[in-house]
Amino acid sequence: MKINRAGIELLKRWEGCRLKAYRDSVGVLTVGFGHTSAAGPPIVKEGMTITQQEAEDILVRDLVKYEAAVSKALKRTPNENQFSAMVSLCYNIGPGAFAGSSVVRQFNGGNTLTAADSFLLWNKAGGVILAGLAKRRADERKLFMTPVNAFNATPPADPPPIPEKPVATPRRSFWAWFKALFS
Repeated sequence: MKINRAGIELLKRWEGCRLKAYRDSVGVLTVGFGHTSAAGPPIVKEGMTITQQEAEDILVRDLVKYEAAVSKALKRTPNENQFSAMVSLCYNIGPGAFAGSSVVRQFNGGNTLTAADSFLLWNKAGGVILAGLAKRRADERKLFMTPVNAFNATPPADPPPIPEKPVATPRRSFWAWFKALFS
């Protein structure tokens, strides 16, 4: 399964894109859409800069790893939005933390609502609650709980053409009809 458009948009919105390497809230060197060396190449170094296209390419490569990690952790099949929300979470907390998370445990146990609520527990970085993480988790929870057709519905087909109406003959007014009746 692959992350859907709604999941990618959510992830990009919360990760943001920075083309020059920076240290995240816990001091990890990061570039692009939240790419760290832990995700694989390229290795992020102080002063590193990338182009927007490189940031997009790195994200596409990184997502393959996180999609595989989510698929491996799950014992039952999620819908597209559930899967995409979980990929966003996994991308942010890492495959190991994701695999051992209450989100996975509750989802695999068939407790969808409890799994959704478990997203909200992942609101800390370095042991400190961060408002941005709390908001991101609320967005991931919302996507997780959204029926697939609400975000990803195939647009309806064009309606059938309206048949042409037959040309109407002019109607006579009541008085014209009445006069014609008695003339």
